[in-house]
Amino acid sequence: MLNRWNAAIEKRMAFVTPACLVFGVLFPEIAGKGLPLVPVMFAVMTFIGALKSGFRDVGRVFQNPLPLLLAVLFLHVIMPAAAWGAGHLFFSDHPDLITGIVLEFTVPAAVVGVMWVSIYQGNQSMALSLVVLDTVLAPFVIPATLHVLVGTKVEMDPVEMMQELVFMIALPAVAAMCLNQLSGGRVRESWPLRLAFFSKLCLIFVVTANSSKVAPYIRHLTGERVAAALCILILAASGYLLGYGVAAVLGMDRENKVSVMYGAGMRNISAGAVIAAEYFPGEVLFPVMIGTLFQQVLAATLGTLLFSKGRESGRKNGTAAGRQKGVVRSES
Repeated sequence: MLNRWNAAIEKRMAFVTPACLVFGVLFPEIAGKGLPLVPVMFAVMTFIGALKSGFRDVGRVFQNPLPLLLAVLFLHVIMPAAAWGAGHLFFSDHPDLITGIVLEFTVPAAVVGVMWVSIYQGNQSMALSLVVLDTVLAPFVIPATLHVLVGTKVEMDPVEMMQELVFMIALPAVAAMCLNQLSGGRVRESWPLRLAFFSKLCLIFVVTANSSKVAPYIRHLTGERVAAALCILILAASGYLLGYGVAAVLGMDRENKVSVMYGAGMRNISAGAVIAAEYFPGEVLFPVMIGTLFQQVLAATLGTLLFSKGRESGRKNGTAAGRQKGVVRSES
């Protein structure tokens, strides 16, 4: 039954995600009550996503680091530069909006990206390695990028970001991989399928809770804010599509296409919101927070368009292989 519910949600992610956003925006008082539990939900998603990975898998990521390096290149060079160019092109008289747009595309890779990679059967070890590596680098990369592109000096607390990394990523990921190691791979074969439905519930919870923070900005839209939102939407979509396109041009397999696309496209917007609120005027926060409206919807829509066919084929092949394996066992 859980598998059927999980499959039903996966097929409708392009509709489920916008519905969560709408609920969070319309009923922020209700959705916002879940915000204190968001880090816990992230930790659960990381644990379930890491169940398909082992220490050797992570080691192989660094033996063939091209997909990982490509995602980092998009995250911290190509997209921040594109955001800076778009900001100066369309909002040259509004430095706070430019700063917010650049900050939106400077923050590290999103933890929830691991779950999207899992949904579309990408290289989960690469996605997990990217999130860990990028979060470790964030306290140094973000201030440097902001200083170079917008001339702003920001002193971040690396200890605080490392605490977030340990709780939401490191501990659950290491726990999952240790279970794989101790069970001789048996956990990898059975647990991910059993727990996939709960991972989707966590995603629904996170999207709904986080979208409540956007409600005040949606209720006070101006022409400039609408234009900034459209700019964020186009840039966000470009990150996904460029990541996928370059991976395809380089001849990467399907798993790495999925991982590079989500690695290049998904950002830790919560981290960006904290930085914007602490170091910048209020107007800087709008471009950062409005990205919440688009990130998950784009993840669901593009995943459905680009990878659903391959995912269904993989499931059918897996089912057929399972049946054949059962036949062999019965014959022996």
